[in-house]
Amino acid sequence: MSACPHVSELPRPEPAPLSDTCLGCLEAGTHPVHLRLCLFCGHVGCCDSSPLKHATAHFAETGHPVMRSFEPGEDWRWCYEDGSLV
Repeated sequence: MSACPHVSELPRPEPAPLSDTCLGCLEAGTHPVHLRLCLFCGHVGCCDSSPLKHATAHFAETGHPVMRSFEPGEDWRWCYEDGSLV
């Protein structure tokens, strides 16, 4: 994993999740494949394997670059801006 400048901008402590599921999928009547947590604001969105890719849409709308997996047992983080694991 590489260091990116966006990690140092993350709030401490990590923001609390705003939901336990992807609300965009819930509204659209679709099901998320995997969940992602925005580490800037706590938004929970679905991954790019999900039909509507709400986590990526959240990045496009807000510019919040770093998210982590919101799946049990996973703790990896991804920076959309740098396109890498961080």
